[in-house]
Amino acid sequence: MDSASTQSVTFFDFLDRMRNPASLDLVRSIKSFIVSFSFYTANPENDGKKVQDFFFTMEAAIRDHPLWDGASNEEIDSAMEGLEKYVMTKLFTRTFAPLPEDVKIDQEISEKICFLQTFLRPEHLDIPAVLQNEASWLLAEKELLKINAFKAPREKLLCIMSCCRVINNLLLNASMSENVVLAGADDFLPVLIYVVIKASSPCWVLQSLTEILKRRGYLKYANPPQLHSNLKFIQLYRRQTKLVSEAAYYFTNLVSTKSFIVDLNAKSLSIDEMEFEESMQAARLANKAARVEVSPISNDIKASREDRSPGPSGRAHNDETNTTGGCNYPYMEAEAGELTVGDVERLLSLYKDVVTKYTSLCRAVRHVPVTKKVPAAPHLEGTDVMLTQPAETSASMDHKRGLQKDSHGSPRTINDSPE
Repeated sequence: MDSASTQSVTFFDFLDRMRNPASLDLVRSIKSFIVSFSFYTANPENDGKKVQDFFFTMEAAIRDHPLWDGASNEEIDSAMEGLEKYVMTKLFTRTFAPLPEDVKIDQEISEKICFLQTFLRPEHLDIPAVLQNEASWLLAEKELLKINAFKAPREKLLCIMSCCRVINNLLLNASMSENVVLAGADDFLPVLIYVVIKASSPCWVLQSLTEILKRRGYLKYANPPQLHSNLKFIQLYRRQTKLVSEAAYYFTNLVSTKSFIVDLNAKSLSIDEMEFEESMQAARLANKAARVEVSPISNDIKASREDRSPGPSGRAHNDETNTTGGCNYPYMEAEAGELTVGDVERLLSLYKDVVTKYTSLCRAVRHVPVTKKVPAAPHLEGTDVMLTQPAETSASMDHKRGLQKDSHGSPRTINDSPE
């Protein structure tokens, strides 16, 4: 049985046992722990310790519980996997990127990656030609981009492992087919770094105009990987006994990748320092120019809404935007119910206009008499945050096949169990 279907069976077996009246004591302990998080201010390190201690305590309780009388270690482990998924799905909004500094780090990394995408090439990371396989890289990117579709630490970690396994298989196949000796981690890490950079979404300029369309379901671009927050979430809330062996190796490599990107400069790459600085500056200028293009377009959107005499909620929103003076994008905080068909058509038209202008800006920058730059074509993959539902067996099989489902349901919860 594959890992996707296994985790589905594990989770639903856990829920089924929790519905047994004999599990009432366990249900109450789980509910009490989840509710207790609302009593404290978010503190990731302390929260992580509380969760790990709770898992340790619950494992002992499950081993001694009549429902698991005579259960094997594998069955106990399956119950703990189900418990981890349930608890962390319920606590996700509280535990994932709860602090402003985490959000800031994610944004800084995303912005730096955005600049690197405009000129970084495999040669800059000394990736040998035998490993420059676009098909394998694209598959690895797709696996990594699935990470934000899940809320459980184990499932996020599986996305990382799937991505890394694709890269590892690339190395193995190249070693056998090309009859060359590869240096293991020294070849693996550069490819992973390149994949992470190319798997990231485009700059915020395009994201800002597509946000409403994504919420309405007209566009399905990948969300930013939130590399820092995802790694921190897994490190704090994945059961420590499971961050070992292959999982630990791949996870550590992705942590190293994040550190490399954060500290990256000309000396980190096989590139002339002047060329690196010029390329980064050109990327900043292109990004800044694109921001300038967005502002008048946003004003056009606002004027369009005012011409249609919006209702009270729309006027209140626009008034707030005008008085605060801190937001030039009136649709960014809009609710889906406030939009009309005319809004969608207008936004789609503006989106196409911005893409055209952004592309023109990139071409203009490349013609500036500085060092040669190669534009990147960032890969976009449609994902959306989803919770596991009773039909997760099929959803998990879709995940295995690389498909994404848009779901706004919630998992079958312990609340359904009889008390």
